Amino acid sequence: MTTEPSTPVAPPGPRERAVLDSAHVGDIKGAFGTIRQHDDGHRNLRSKALALLAIIGPGLIVMVGDNDAGGVATYSQAGQNYGTSLLWVLLLLVPVLIVNQEMVVRLGAVTGVGHARLIMERFGRFWGWFSVGDLFLLNFLTVVTEFIGVSLALGYFGVSKYVAVPIAAAGLIAITASGSFRFWERSMFVFVFMNLLVVPLFFMAKPHSGSIGHDLFVPGIQGGATSSAVLLIIAMVGTTVAPWQLFFQQSNIIDKRITPRWINYERLDTWIGAFIVVLGAGALICISAFAFGGTPYAGHFTDAGATASGLEHVLGSTAGAFFAVILLNASLIGAGALTLSTSYAFGDVFGTKSSLHRSFKEEQGFYLIFGALIAGAAAIVLIPGAPLGVITLAVQALAGVLLPSASMFLLLLCNDREVLGPWRNKPWLNALASVIVAVLVLLSLILMLTTLFPAIDVTKVALIGGAAMAVILIAFGLVALRSRKGAEAVTVIETTPQVPKEQWTMPPLALLARPEWSSGRKVAMLTLQGYLILSIALLIVKAVQLAGG
Repeated sequence: MTTEPSTPVAPPGPRERAVLDSAHVGDIKGAFGTIRQHDDGHRNLRSKALALLAIIGPGLIVMVGDNDAGGVATYSQAGQNYGTSLLWVLLLLVPVLIVNQEMVVRLGAVTGVGHARLIMERFGRFWGWFSVGDLFLLNFLTVVTEFIGVSLALGYFGVSKYVAVPIAAAGLIAITASGSFRFWERSMFVFVFMNLLVVPLFFMAKPHSGSIGHDLFVPGIQGGATSSAVLLIIAMVGTTVAPWQLFFQQSNIIDKRITPRWINYERLDTWIGAFIVVLGAGALICISAFAFGGTPYAGHFTDAGATASGLEHVLGSTAGAFFAVILLNASLIGAGALTLSTSYAFGDVFGTKSSLHRSFKEEQGFYLIFGALIAGAAAIVLIPGAPLGVITLAVQALAGVLLPSASMFLLLLCNDREVLGPWRNKPWLNALASVIVAVLVLLSLILMLTTLFPAIDVTKVALIGGAAMAVILIAFGLVALRSRKGAEAVTVIETTPQVPKEQWTMPPLALLARPEWSSGRKVAMLTLQGYLILSIALLIVKAVQLAGG
C-alpha cells in the first residue's frame, strides 16, 4: 500500500496593516534614506546602519520637540535658581520617556491606526471626542506659548514681534504643506541639529565636572525642599512628558510607513531621542547654573528672554545670541510638532486623509486645520494686552489635568489582546509602566492643585499622595497577580495558523471583538470622567479669576 506524500503547508505570509489611508502604504522615504516596501529586513551590519538612517525621525523629533520654549524656560530657571542641584531629576526621566514612547512605537507600527481613532474604537465615541477636544485645547494654548518664545527670541535681536511671529507662522505652514514627507522631515532635522548650539554655549559657561557628576547621581535641592522647588521639579517632569507626544509619534510612525519588521529600529530612534533630549536639558541647566552662579542674576529668573540678555552681560554677546537662537529653534520645532499632532488626531476622528505625503490640493482639510491652529495661536500673541501670563499658567495646569487620562488609555491599549496580540505588554513592563503612570498622575494632580490653590502645602500633599499611591499600587499588583494565576490555569487551543510575531498586525477595526467592560473598568472610567469634569471646571473658574484680576 502506497501513500501520497503529504503536501507541506506553506507558512503564513506577511500581514499588511489595515491602514485607513492608502498614502500610509509604500516605501519608507526618510530624511536620510529609503527602504522599499517589500524589504524583508534581513541585512548585514552596513545595511542595518543605512536602514536606521532611513527610519530615524519620529522618535528623535518628538523628543527634541518636547524641549520647546516652555522646556528651555523651565530648565534655565532650574539652573539659575537652584544651580546644578536638580540634574538628578533628568536622569529619572530617561526611563519614563523610553517606556511611554516605546509603547507608542508598538501601537503605531502594529495597528496602522492613530491614537485618537484607537481610543474611539476601543473605549467609545465619548472618549474619542474628548481625547481630541482636550488635545486641541491644550496644544493650541501651548502653541501660543511657542510663539511667545519666538517673539522673545527674535526680540533679543531687535525684531518686532509683529514681524517675527507672522514670518515664523508662514514658514511652518510652508514646510508642512509641501506635500513631501521627506522634505518635512529634513526641515525638522534642521531644527534638531540647531540644538547643537548648546554644546559651545555649555563650554562658554565654564562648567565644573565635579559638581555636575555629584548632582547628577546624588539627589538634593539647593536651599532645601521648599514649595517653589517642588513645583519646579514637577514642571520639569511636565515639560518633558506630555500627552501630545503619544498622538504625534504614533501617527508619524504610520505616516512614515513603518511596519512591525522595523520596530526595533524605531525603538532605537526613540532611545536616541530620549538621551539627546535629556542631555540638552542638562546642558541648559548647567549653562544657567555656571554662568549666573555668584552673580546678581543667581536666583532671579524671570523669563527666557531675560536669560538671553543676562548671558550677554555675563558671557558676552555671542553667548546671548546663541541662547536666543536655541530658544527660537525650540519654539519652532515645538509649534510644528504640536500642531501636526492635532491635525493627525482630527483626521483620526473624522476619518479624513491625514498624510504629509499628499499636497495641499489633495488634503485641504488636513492642512487647513494645521494652518488655522498656527495662524490662530500667532494672532493671539500679537493682540495688545492679551493675557499671555494666564495662558502660560493654564497650559501647565491643563497638561496636569489631562495627563492621567492619556496615560491610562495608553496602558490599557497596550494590554488589549485584539489590538496588539503578541506585541502587547509583558508583565514586567506593565509593572514598571504602572509605577511610572502612578507617579505622573500624582505629579500632575499636585501641579493642578497648586495652580488652583496657591497656598496649599506642596510638600505635605506630595507625602500624603505618595503614600496613598503606594497603597493603591500594591493593591493593584495583588489583584493583577491573582488574575494572572487564574488565567494561566485556562488552556487555550489555537485553531488558526500561528502568525510569526514580526508579521502580526492588527486586523481591520471592524473585525475586532468589542472589549469587555468589567465592573472595575466601568468604575475606573466613571471616576476618571468625574475627575476630569471637576478639574476642568475649577481650572476655568481660576483662569477667569486671573484674567479679571
